[in-house]
Amino acid sequence: FAQHVHQMLSDSITTRFCHILLLNLTFILPLLSVRCMFIQTQDTPNPNSLKFIPGKPVLESRTMDFSSQAAAYCSPLARQLFRIEGVKSVFFGPDFITVTKESEDVDWNLLKPDIYATIMDFFASGLPVVTEEAPRTDTVASEEDDEVVLMIKELLDTRIRPTVQEDGGDVIYKGFEDGIVRLKLQGSCTSCPSSIITLKSGIQNMLQFYIPEVEGVEQVTEDDDEMEKGANST
Repeated sequence: FAQHVHQMLSDSITTRFCHILLLNLTFILPLLSVRCMFIQTQDTPNPNSLKFIPGKPVLESRTMDFSSQAAAYCSPLARQLFRIEGVKSVFFGPDFITVTKESEDVDWNLLKPDIYATIMDFFASGLPVVTEEAPRTDTVASEEDDEVVLMIKELLDTRIRPTVQEDGGDVIYKGFEDGIVRLKLQGSCTSCPSSIITLKSGIQNMLQFYIPEVEGVEQVTEDDDEMEKGANST
């Protein structure tokens, strides 16, 4: 009888232990899978910008540029990345995150571990990457667009933008006047030493090849953009 009771108690303890273990694994395994996620990095033409590829969708088919911590109000992930000392700007692509450091003096070897940890912890949290997202409107066709502008927007969306995004950046259409296409570079392209080459040798040549009406391309900087917004609000 004593042996039978001992066996029953042993079976009961074993069952409870296995049940507790399974419950713990139910919560732990998803976290482990995220914590063990493999984040790839890819160099960009800008030595101060690095492309992080988490192997998960970031913004699906959109891009968003955060030039400052104040601009990151709508993204919990961007806000957390800005808390890392040395981070100057953050850019989200469909499946990548581009981080730009403040200067060449900031060592990527010191910065990358914090960025890795922040990205992994964020995806483990289950929070949305963006809480308030304004849809892209720069290349949406409007009634005021003439044939040339429509061609410029289509070329930007189908040919130019995908190529720029491969380098961890993006290009935003700001207007077309007197033969000049005004564009704003984002992400790794913002402070890239070769941004002028990208505009002139790459984007401008392609636009002029397909659209003879385009005489040149002009870069709109962050300061120019802020000044225009201020002028429009007054």
